[in-house]
Amino acid sequence: MSNAYPDTRRGDHVDVYRNRQGEEVRVPDPYRWLEDPDAPETREWVEAQNRVSDAVLGELPARQAYIQRLTQLWDYARPGTPWRRGRRYFRQFNPGLLNQPKLQVSDSPRGPWTDLLDPNSLSEDGTVALMGLGISKDGGRLAYGTQSAGSDWVTWRVRDVDSAQDTDDRIEWSKFSGAQWLPDGSGFYYAAYDAPQGGTLTGTNRNQRLMLHRVGTPQSEDQLILARPDEPDWGFHAHITEDDRYLIVDVWKGTARMNQVWVRELGSDGPFIELVNDFRASFTVLGNDGDTLYLLTDEDAALSKIISWNVKTGEQQTIIPEGTDKIDFATLVQGGLLLVTLKDASHRVTLHNRHGARQRDLALPALGSVMGFSAHQDDTEVFIGFTSYLFPTTPYRAELPGGELEALEQPSINLDVDEFEVTQDFAISKDGTRVPHFIIARRGLKRDGTNPTLLYGYGGFNASMTPAFSPAILGWLDRGGVYVATNLRGGGEYGKEWHAAGTLNRKQNVFDDFIAVAEHLIETGLTSPAHLGIQGRSNGGLLVGAAMTQRPELFAAAIPQVGVMDMLRYHEFTIGWAWASDYGRSDDPEMFSTLHAYSPLHNLEEGVQYPATLVTTGDHDDRVVPAHSYKFMSELQRVQRASPGLSPSHSPGHQHNQHRPTIIRIQVNTGHGAGKPTALLIEEWADVWSFLENHLK
Repeated sequence: MSNAYPDTRRGDHVDVYRNRQGEEVRVPDPYRWLEDPDAPETREWVEAQNRVSDAVLGELPARQAYIQRLTQLWDYARPGTPWRRGRRYFRQFNPGLLNQPKLQVSDSPRGPWTDLLDPNSLSEDGTVALMGLGISKDGGRLAYGTQSAGSDWVTWRVRDVDSAQDTDDRIEWSKFSGAQWLPDGSGFYYAAYDAPQGGTLTGTNRNQRLMLHRVGTPQSEDQLILARPDEPDWGFHAHITEDDRYLIVDVWKGTARMNQVWVRELGSDGPFIELVNDFRASFTVLGNDGDTLYLLTDEDAALSKIISWNVKTGEQQTIIPEGTDKIDFATLVQGGLLLVTLKDASHRVTLHNRHGARQRDLALPALGSVMGFSAHQDDTEVFIGFTSYLFPTTPYRAELPGGELEALEQPSINLDVDEFEVTQDFAISKDGTRVPHFIIARRGLKRDGTNPTLLYGYGGFNASMTPAFSPAILGWLDRGGVYVATNLRGGGEYGKEWHAAGTLNRKQNVFDDFIAVAEHLIETGLTSPAHLGIQGRSNGGLLVGAAMTQRPELFAAAIPQVGVMDMLRYHEFTIGWAWASDYGRSDDPEMFSTLHAYSPLHNLEEGVQYPATLVTTGDHDDRVVPAHSYKFMSELQRVQRASPGLSPSHSPGHQHNQHRPTIIRIQVNTGHGAGKPTALLIEEWADVWSFLENHLK
């Protein structure tokens, strides 16, 4: 197999860094040329690698069976959680195997529903997806953003809801933006960048501007609302209070969950009141009563609290203090506050009055997650989307204050989920930290160490990995696999301190947590190294890359997807600079030493037997540019090729499997994952599962 790998050219480029001792460190970067995705040599390399991976994956015995079963599992009606604007209700809906969900409108949350926008008509292959919706207050106009081939760049258009026809409006070079309509529907706020300098998919994204577009006018006439060229890393997100009184601007910087809050009366051209004028904590405006804003914040509250803040007087009061569980998000409802809290990585819902007094709990149907949440502060109607590993995402409605959750529709899938169960367990990490994880498996699972098991993780950017339904996971379970989802430090499951414990010089904690769960699964007999695989996406791809380079003997297979693999240069591309709040940067000598110590690309060694590895990426990924995966795969193939004499004794637990392919699957016209067509998702997961099954059974 190793002789079939493309012979990737190695250049002589060397970068010079300084470590924490102040010494110069020379780091070769022989695959620098792969950073240009459009260069002919790079395209030839992509084609050569895909020929190899297509041949390997095409021969996997279970691949066609997975395609057939996943197609059946994906083919069920998926009603989105509705929301109301004016007298109309809106939702997204996929009847089964459409590549993209349709946007629908109705006069009732129970339908009947009429198609308003079908993104499947915007491209032949389903690679144009909706990536942003803004509906005017009266429900009469829609601003919709589309992404093409997986890129984060969004083009905004305007559609009349009554006629379902587009206007001539068109806005380009928007990214990381919503669309907030003026109360009269004459225009909307959005955020944009200059066209990127350098490659469209690789150039850095800085100097975001907040703009106001008036319907019927060209983008060139849009009004500049906010720009801070002296602070090129700042971004802006606008929303308007429901009483039309205030324009609120969240000022963000990178991926740190800290922001400023600026306020001014709507229609005023005067200066903003900088309610929060530094990046000391996270603040989310939930709504207002006159001059009093309600905010969710983690300032002096690691698990968050809710406060009121008078815009005119500056007076603050704590409405709901920090408790024992993290407040994940909240919304104002008529006369009250609806809170969603996290307890050991699953959600609870409680109703409070405006003074913070707890009124009652809203019972959820299972241990799981609230995925959609829609309400108005002057209304008693609330919509909630609920999901869990064995519970398809289902829209619910409740009439507050006393009503219970009522399912608007109940999705029906092609599998008896009662044959499976979800359990939660805790592993002990290297420093004694308890690490929760969910185990999803067939009932009556035998703990004899032979179960083919996939361990999934993320561990970063304050993101909470809560239970969610996926037809892809069902495909693995249905053929006897076990799926384990971890809740690692670096995430947001236990608040601010849990996140901070997995960042910067503490990033190794994330990898230690993941490895601890793997060891726990082995020690408790659920699986063994010969039957254990690992998978993660994006920051989770970094996790897999670090785990397989630090503890290769623990795993039989590894699936790093769209991963951040070159920790010394990630900040040089698109929005990568924004991740420094979690990672730090290699031009900081203190952080260089930390990054270099775990960077997956820089820790591959000759003479080590690594797990069978399937790397996946998209050639249009402008979030984590594909060069990360290209360079990692090139070096992994090189060290494997340079170690032909490895015997099974180098890798305890893997004596049964000396044939370990190292391949990369590069999807064309796809990006980081958001908006990926159903057909391509089924193909990708069939490849992943059949690869894992081949190496874990």
